[in-house]
Amino acid sequence: MQPGQMAYDRAITVFSPDGRLFQVEYAREAVKRGTTTVGLKFKDGVALIVDKRIASRLIDTKSIEKIFQIDEQIGCATSGLVSDARVLVDYARVVAQVNKVTYDEKISIEHLVKRICDFKQNYTQYGGVRPFGTALLVAGVDEQGCHLYETDPSGALVSYKAGSIGAGRNTVMDMFEEEYEDDMDMDSAIQLSLKALKKATEEELNVKAIEIGLVKVGEKFRRLGEKEVERLVAEIK
Repeated sequence: MQPGQMAYDRAITVFSPDGRLFQVEYAREAVKRGTTTVGLKFKDGVALIVDKRIASRLIDTKSIEKIFQIDEQIGCATSGLVSDARVLVDYARVVAQVNKVTYDEKISIEHLVKRICDFKQNYTQYGGVRPFGTALLVAGVDEQGCHLYETDPSGALVSYKAGSIGAGRNTVMDMFEEEYEDDMDMDSAIQLSLKALKKATEEELNVKAIEIGLVKVGEKFRRLGEKEVERLVAEIK
């Protein structure tokens, strides 16, 4: 950063002369340093895959949670500051339940993601706060079909057929650009995601460090058990 720009990165409410909010950009950097997280739509659902990147064999891998259930048919995966993600997940769960109680129907995925992003955007506009240093991949199924959204620390959102956040994002997206196909079956989609994850991490996948969440039409969101994950990882080896 140039010396003249230093005055503009002290407060979240101050734009630099070239129209940048440096604190938001720093939050994006926190996401880029996070674990590699992948989401991919298949024929009748959406898969979320995370490499939890275990730093020590002494860590109990079950204590590290990167995939969360928001509602019966909605889940999300995070990269960046997990503590920030938990706050957003708790907020999203409340929004989903309030909608259910108020309107007696499940919330649409698009509406929920917009509410999350509105909440994130508030933390880029007022003094005395900082942006959320996390990005979410939100997967869900509603009456409009299957959805995969990426949320940004700025409060922006994008819908993807296949997406990635965290370290190695560019590598994963390059592979998806080449190999992703519409109407893939579930196993093919997960295999492609795991191959992309392996290429991005540049090492063998550790079964205990891989977390997979699935949501399918007519089924609730669920996280795969260790035996299921082990089978899927073994197939790409």
